Amino acid sequence: MPVGGQLKILLIDDEPQILKFLRIALQSEGYLVLQATTGREGLEQIALATPDLVVLDLGLPDMDGLQLLQQLRDWSQIPVLVLSVRSRDADKVMLLDRGANDYVTKPFSIQEFMARVRVLLRSVTGAQENRTLDRFENGPLTVDFVRRRVFLDGEIVHLSKKEYALLALLARNADRVVTQKVILREIWSGAQEDNTHYLRILVARLRQKLNDDPSRPRLIQTEHGVGYRLLTNNET
Repeated sequence: MPVGGQLKILLIDDEPQILKFLRIALQSEGYLVLQATTGREGLEQIALATPDLVVLDLGLPDMDGLQLLQQLRDWSQIPVLVLSVRSRDADKVMLLDRGANDYVTKPFSIQEFMARVRVLLRSVTGAQENRTLDRFENGPLTVDFVRRRVFLDGEIVHLSKKEYALLALLARNADRVVTQKVILREIWSGAQEDNTHYLRILVARLRQKLNDDPSRPRLIQTEHGVGYRLLTNNET
C-alpha cells in the first residue's frame, strides 16, 4: 500500500482532453494520478513509480497499446484497465487473453469508468489477499480451497470436479473477466479449447447449484461473447 494510503494510477494516453477528464475524476476520489503520453514513457513510469493501476489507451503514437501490454506482462502483473474504441467481442477477448484485467469501450461514462477502477484496485486493498489465501468468502458464498468445499448460506454445496474447478478459477479472479478460452484451457486442459457448448452447460449446472438466476445474477455474470465474471458484494 502506498505511503499514507494514497493509491497511484498511471494514465497512458496521448489525448490531452481525455487525460484532463480522467485526471480530474480520479483526483476528486483521492487518487494520485500520474501521466504518460507515449508507450515508452508509460513503461518507464511503471518501472520507476510503481503505480497501483494502469489505465491504457491502445492508440499510442509510438506503439500499439497491445504491444505495451505484452511487454509489461513479461515482468509485471500490475492491474491494467484498457480504454479502446475497439468494441468487437473478438478484440475484447484478445486483450483479456493477452493480459488486460478489464476494458472500457470508448465512448464511456465516467460512472462506469470509476466503477471499473474501484474493482481493479481491490487487488491492492485486500481482494487479492482473499483470492490467494486458503479461503474465498463473499456474501453467501464460501470456497474452501484447502478442503475443496463450497458453502452457500452456510450449507455445503456438492459440486462435480469440473464445477468446482470452474468456481475456484472464477473465485481466484473475482471481479475480473475470465475469458472462455482461458476457462476451457484450464478446465479441459486444452482438449475442448474451442468448444464453448461444454462450457455453457457447465456454467448452467453451476448456477443451478448456487441458486444463481442468469437473468439477475448475484454471483456469476456473463460477459456475452467474452467470458464470465464472479461478482462480489462491492460490485457497483
